[in-house]
Amino acid sequence: MNPRSIRRFVPALAGAGFVWLFTRPARADWLSDLAAPFENALESGSWGLALALVYAAGFVTSLTPCVYPMTAITVSVFGASSAKTKMHAAGLSTMWLLGMASLFVPLGFLAAWAGPALLTNPWVWTGFAVMLFVLSLGMFGAFELSLPPSVQNKLAQMGGLGPKGAFVLGLVGALIASPCTGPVLGGLLTWIATTGNATFGGLALFVFALGVGTLTWTVGTFAVSLPKSGAWMESVKSVLGIILVATGLFFLVNNAFPALGDFVLRTPTWLGLGAGLLLVGLAIGAVHLSFHGASKATFARKALGLVMASAGAIFLVLWVNAPPEGAEIAWMNDYEAARELARSENKPLLVDFGASWCGACEELERHTFRDPRVVAAADGFVPVRVDLSPGEDVETGRRILAEYDQRGLPLVVLHHSDGEEAGRVTSFVEAERMLQLMREVR
Repeated sequence: MNPRSIRRFVPALAGAGFVWLFTRPARADWLSDLAAPFENALESGSWGLALALVYAAGFVTSLTPCVYPMTAITVSVFGASSAKTKMHAAGLSTMWLLGMASLFVPLGFLAAWAGPALLTNPWVWTGFAVMLFVLSLGMFGAFELSLPPSVQNKLAQMGGLGPKGAFVLGLVGALIASPCTGPVLGGLLTWIATTGNATFGGLALFVFALGVGTLTWTVGTFAVSLPKSGAWMESVKSVLGIILVATGLFFLVNNAFPALGDFVLRTPTWLGLGAGLLLVGLAIGAVHLSFHGASKATFARKALGLVMASAGAIFLVLWVNAPPEGAEIAWMNDYEAARELARSENKPLLVDFGASWCGACEELERHTFRDPRVVAAADGFVPVRVDLSPGEDVETGRRILAEYDQRGLPLVVLHHSDGEEAGRVTSFVEAERMLQLMREVR
């Protein structure tokens, strides 16, 4: 088999590895177990894994046609290729990298500061999702986002030699590369906005800049020769496009309209459908074929492959987002009726106050109350949910909330079987902590 044939099967093999990851034997809540350390790390300030993923995103972005072919030219313009010593070359390369970071880092601060105020509205999430869908079309080659050539030339001429020129060239170079960095950066900024952490936002964008600039810094410092650019960069863009489609749908389903994903269940059937579409789409040509200069047959294969691979990625996202089979508490929605039922059956009462605009409430629902162990423990309670979402009986819900001397959400209250309060939760907690509280109820 020749190298070109082997290269065609690489995406399919990668997809097969992805499918294996999801289908290997495990408990029904293994996805929650995998996600928990990552989420805990963000909350505690241990950001190593998150920043590693951000760096990887930046590095992959540097392999796209907007960035990779410009590497040698960029190094030549800011003078590192003609530097007399490696120390001088390293200094110029570092100034170029800092120039690029100076454009990205403020965006991270801004996203973290403005995000929490914006992301309570489902239509804002819808806008983010639509933006990612549109940008994914650019990654697939439907259109090109680029600055006019005359503007690019003028910006490049602003660099010149020396540290200051290298810094300015890094700043404007980030703009020139925006057609490929923009889509990835958009998804990253949306994610940062959900954390509301300005320190993490600024640091994450600095690390993203490091990822994007690693190749250029290495070439500028050590005069390394890179492999020639070619069709493989189009493959990188196609992969990023599929990721953007899946990410956009995740934002749409997870944060804007959760009901959209209710029809997909965490079952082998849905997993097989998503994995099958992804693998077949990759094999047909979603990644290794290109639209540029393609015949009608190749164009059709590429288009069909992208549609199938994107659909498969979407189904896999919905499958991941769905609760495990049987992992759902049968909540009552009438507080007074639930309290009376608990009294008459001499059972403890579990009261959950929630709302569609409450991020921590959604996290409790998706990660804590859908844990199979918590679902099993809830069988010993009378569970009731007081919904303060728009369109519900908010006035009654607020009255009940006031009875617990609580103003904000989230709030989960556990009552003993005699009606006495046993404990309460006022922030997101993992399933283990919720189980501990439930076990202490008599």
